[in-house]
Amino acid sequence: MKNRALCAAAAGTAAALVLSGCTGSSEADTAGDGVVDVWVAFTDDARLGFVEEKAEEFEAAHEGVTVEVQGFDDYETLFQQMQLALDGGDAPEIVHYFEAATREALDAVGPDGEPVFQSVAAATDGREEILGEPVVLDDVVAPAKNYYSVDGEFYSMPWNTSSTIMYGNETLMADAGVDEIPETWQELEDACEKISKLDDGPEACITWPNHSWWMEQAMGQADTDLGNNDNGRSGRATEVELDSDAMVDYLTWWQDLEQDGHYLYTGVQRDWDGTRAAFSAQEVAFLMSSSGDAAAIDDESTDGGYEVVAGRMPYDADTPYGGNLIGGATLWLRSGLDENTTDASLAFLNFFNNPENAAEWHKVSGYVPITDSAVDLLTDEGWFEENPNFKVASDQLDLAADSPASTGVLMGNFVAIRDVVTAAAEDILVGGDDVTERLGAADEEAQQLLDDYELLYSGE
Repeated sequence: MKNRALCAAAAGTAAALVLSGCTGSSEADTAGDGVVDVWVAFTDDARLGFVEEKAEEFEAAHEGVTVEVQGFDDYETLFQQMQLALDGGDAPEIVHYFEAATREALDAVGPDGEPVFQSVAAATDGREEILGEPVVLDDVVAPAKNYYSVDGEFYSMPWNTSSTIMYGNETLMADAGVDEIPETWQELEDACEKISKLDDGPEACITWPNHSWWMEQAMGQADTDLGNNDNGRSGRATEVELDSDAMVDYLTWWQDLEQDGHYLYTGVQRDWDGTRAAFSAQEVAFLMSSSGDAAAIDDESTDGGYEVVAGRMPYDADTPYGGNLIGGATLWLRSGLDENTTDASLAFLNFFNNPENAAEWHKVSGYVPITDSAVDLLTDEGWFEENPNFKVASDQLDLAADSPASTGVLMGNFVAIRDVVTAAAEDILVGGDDVTERLGAADEEAQQLLDDYELLYSGE
């Protein structure tokens, strides 16, 4: 396999890049050279290494097909580099986009007006296997399949799917008399009061990254949409709804935790590494983070000499629970490919998510097992019994109602809108801004971003 791992430097901001009107050729590839380029947003040995390993295994089973893997530092960088590749006419066959870019991917068109990406379901066209690889589309777990399905069409192949869960330091919990990991806001508040009374206790009770994803999760829990038209699921989202009562309640609760000294803010937006480091150093008793961090957190706790227990993301016990939604990313298949390249790409996607590979990826990372068969395989071999923390995210997602709020919003320019939400949260936490007023301003700013996007999309 030709390994072209690229540690691309971050370029610009995380603002969404509308791919419509790109100047790169959208005509069908005619070379038929058996090369499938795959771009992923990982460069670390564990995750990028997994992709490289599976590419080699696929090549060994499919003579004449070469899978070239290229890694990028993060989703935003890959998103921007994909724009340049489309403009230059050398875009990969398979590209790894985070879930927030789904509307942009759906709207992306070439100069001939044809979509940049094709639906994996349509390309599969009802086949049960492709180049000998069993098709797994019908086996994908419902929360992921629902998120990446629009108007009944399953568009992209989910891969690293996660949810927000909470990790607890069992040693500190036991010292403070906290018997079980809290499941609600109210239980967490009680636990934090006990943690704060510990002699030589941690600096604070809990931390998590200041990232819009937490607000999105909280809205799913409260069964409250972030956009009109059923969160953009029954029609295009044209109105942003950032100042709902549920959003005010969540940010107020978060602000109260910070002002009471229970929440540790690292001072950096989207600080996944800093918050995890604080938990690893036992500066806090609880950490909310991605379920995709489960393997790393487990390793760090072993090195640190403490036990970790995982639980669902705390919710407001006074509000009916709607459900948590997925995060992570998915694999998009470019359109305009010749038949051989399309089939080779589809075969790789299905091989990549076959039960054995999906189960192995889950063990390597902690991301949700992406197919029901992978869940069954892991259950039968006793994996979850021995590693219960790895099952929490799947169980949490299974509790969700099948509603637009718990499925997740589909909205244009959502990458940029996420930044608006994150900035508002920082002003509330650090500056002590009035929650209602600050969310009102954020709503206006986000609405302008969406209006600009929809104007560009409609061509008016």
